[in-house]
Amino acid sequence: MKLTGASLIAGERGRPNGAEFRAVNPEKGELLEPAFISGIIEDVEQAAQSARDASVEFGSIAGRERARFLRTIADGLDAAAGDLVARAALETALPRPRLQGEVKRASNQFRIFAEVLDEGSWVAARIDTALPKRKPQPRPDLRSMLRPIGPVAVFGASNFPIAFSVAGGDTASALAAGNPVIVKAHPAHPGTSEIAGRVICESARTCGLPAGVFSLLFDSGIEIGKALVQHSLICAVGFTGSHTAGRILMNLAAGRPRPIPCFAEMSSTNPVFILPSALAEQREKLAANLFGSVTLGGGQFCTKPGLIFLPHHPQAAGFVSDLRRLTSDSSGFTLLTSGIAANYRDSVQRRSRLDPLNTSIEAAGESACFVTAALFETQVEEFLINEELGHELFGPSSLVIHYRQRKAMIQAAESLEGSLTAAVFGWEEELAQYQDLVRILERKAGRVIFNGIPTGVEVSHAMVHGGPYPATSDSRFTSVGSQAILRFARPICYQGWPENNLPEELRNANPLKIMRVLNGRMTRDPLEA
Repeated sequence: MKLTGASLIAGERGRPNGAEFRAVNPEKGELLEPAFISGIIEDVEQAAQSARDASVEFGSIAGRERARFLRTIADGLDAAAGDLVARAALETALPRPRLQGEVKRASNQFRIFAEVLDEGSWVAARIDTALPKRKPQPRPDLRSMLRPIGPVAVFGASNFPIAFSVAGGDTASALAAGNPVIVKAHPAHPGTSEIAGRVICESARTCGLPAGVFSLLFDSGIEIGKALVQHSLICAVGFTGSHTAGRILMNLAAGRPRPIPCFAEMSSTNPVFILPSALAEQREKLAANLFGSVTLGGGQFCTKPGLIFLPHHPQAAGFVSDLRRLTSDSSGFTLLTSGIAANYRDSVQRRSRLDPLNTSIEAAGESACFVTAALFETQVEEFLINEELGHELFGPSSLVIHYRQRKAMIQAAESLEGSLTAAVFGWEEELAQYQDLVRILERKAGRVIFNGIPTGVEVSHAMVHGGPYPATSDSRFTSVGSQAILRFARPICYQGWPENNLPEELRNANPLKIMRVLNGRMTRDPLEA
């Protein structure tokens, strides 16, 4: 697919008036063609107006029509897989099998939301019939359901150039809920973004939808993203990225004259607690699996185990020795951008002052994006007094925290920031003795894992990819799985509304056969006249 380097605004190429920038091959440090044109403020205005114009029609079409749109996008992504993988490999240096998996993950996200729309019960329809004779006051007929929130701004993520970017879960769930989407492409992979954006635009045309249902804006800096969040017609923001950038967007969204929600996934240490039984029986396997998880994708997964709590045990020294050997023997990693690599090296250097016995080697003779793995150790007492040790270090590194007393481990667990995941390794019978730890982790993470590595995030109905701040800006929601649609909808109640003017989901006959709460009872039954 030949790239144009231009923004896509309601299906049309943007104005060629902005500054030029190019993607960089992280492995070789080479600038890639073509040049991309940064958007200008007028592009933001045009995209926002087009999205507002499209929102009423798009939000009002039947769920099955939106499902058709989502499946068309999914089919288009699969058809463009070769182009997506080839360009993403150049822009990210990620291995092709990983990128092929991302394409399939992205298309599957759209298909799972299409299934949700076909079934229809996600709208949470509720009906309280009128009680005209109730004393002292009659009750009117009340019917409520979830409706689209309005145009959504989505920011592409750096670490998943396909599955968490232009055609990622934020876009899929916002479109599924009936909202037009404007994506600010990540500047590290603009070519990959353009290919995915063109698939979505073409799918909208194929399905006869208003062109403003989707727009894609480029910018190598922050001005376009800032203007997008602050535009009065934008009703919500979806973001995956660093804590620093996430907080900026949160503050911009909250500081508007009319504040809007910002659903940001930002920072997560994903603590792992190893119980004595696991250390005794599977020390070498556990070390190998954790090291593989820590360094998968260069340690740039949001679910990388950043903290490993290790009890005083005869096998503890061997476990750390295994991790140090694996770290020393690893050949190094090419990170996504030179900026990410520089931040990683600076963070490793700062943490090395706290742990002079850390295992890491200097990256030399490679590209600006090349780094090596690092392993640190500390005692739980030091961890409790040094707040910096509890912060995420993005990249292929982890911190082992030794503890002798159970009380200190529990205290450390209580001190943790919010995370996407928390994992416990041990015997099933042992869990009964650690219920206090489990209860703490339920408050600290969105997903609590037993005897499992946290780096796999299934796209499914039960998955929760969220957690208390700073993992996300709102722990009530998930950014992965079918429940992600709930971020971009709001409940609306219709009081005393004529039957024929109600949405189909709220009509007496229940023509869509969805699950509804009828006078407090969940049912698919129609409401008898």
